[in-house]
Amino acid sequence: MEGASIPRLGRGMKLREDKARDRWVVMGPERMFVPDEIALEVLRLVDGARSVDAMVDDLAVRFAAPRGEIMADVVAMLDDLAAKGVVVA
Repeated sequence: MEGASIPRLGRGMKLREDKARDRWVVMGPERMFVPDEIALEVLRLVDGARSVDAMVDDLAVRFAAPRGEIMADVVAMLDDLAAKGVVVA
């Protein structure tokens, strides 16, 4: 993933709140992921319209953190999720 990439959830993947277990999950065909709090903040921004740069800008403002560090973390996480088929660009 690069700054200009526009990620979206992969085919059949959905971010859902599991109210019974009081947590968010990413569900897909025959699999489920439970994102941690940081991954959840990023996944909430994955809408198929927003670029990685825009997501990083939003997170940098909300968490008052260095943009470069956030960019590295977000790209690494999205690359990992892309390898698993959770997100595509």
